[in-house]
Amino acid sequence: MNKNFFKEIDFSKYTSIKIGPVCEVLVINEIGEYDDYQILGRGNNILISNNNPKFAILGEEFNYIKQENDLLYVGCATTSGKLLTYTRNNDIAHLEFLAKLPGNMGGLTKMNAGLKSWEIFNHVHSIKTKDGYVSVKDIDFSYRHTKIDTIIYEVVFNIQKGFDKEELKKFNKMRDNQPHMPSAGSCFINPEGDFAGRLIQEVELKGFKIGNMGFSNEHANFLVNYGEGTFEEAMEMINLAKQKVKEKFNIDLKLEILVY
Repeated sequence: MNKNFFKEIDFSKYTSIKIGPVCEVLVINEIGEYDDYQILGRGNNILISNNNPKFAILGEEFNYIKQENDLLYVGCATTSGKLLTYTRNNDIAHLEFLAKLPGNMGGLTKMNAGLKSWEIFNHVHSIKTKDGYVSVKDIDFSYRHTKIDTIIYEVVFNIQKGFDKEELKKFNKMRDNQPHMPSAGSCFINPEGDFAGRLIQEVELKGFKIGNMGFSNEHANFLVNYGEGTFEEAMEMINLAKQKVKEKFNIDLKLEILVY
């Protein structure tokens, strides 16, 4: 029996930036071929237009954590919060930075999410795709990026003991300056040797708004929704920042958020 099904999702409620249409979305509970679909996570780093592809999300079949020997097997529908709680309760080290990375493990792994020098792929052993397990040494990844062009169903971590409560406190403080308004997280990837937030501030766009979208007064690299912001306003802000930073610093800002 096919365990997959469709459900209606209102992306103006589902996504963290609170923008997007209502769509029929495929819920995947079986490993298979889904080349016609764009897989989504928990909607934390995305901006969705009305002219979007067919979407799919992973269902409850991929929401699990299993520990075997020195490896931790995590289904990619598992939230970062659930995994962090598990690592704390089982004294597992090095994933404390998940405290400030909302989302599910599929999305976080796909974008090699992290905080400054801490990132998911520092601790990955392998991933599971429709073709089986792929070792980390065969995966092309870099800062906030991977070249994984298929659905990740499971991520396998190396286990080291010693959950560090002090590290957890440090990560919690590190993101204290994040705005508490709807946003998609960091808008642009930090250019090598610099910070996107600093560049946006230097071109006087910190706190600047177009309609109901603007770069936060608290952290310039956060594009925030002041209420009823639109996709078009968000793209205007993004393009304005790219243009001004290019003109002043000759730096091409690259998006960290995904636009569909």
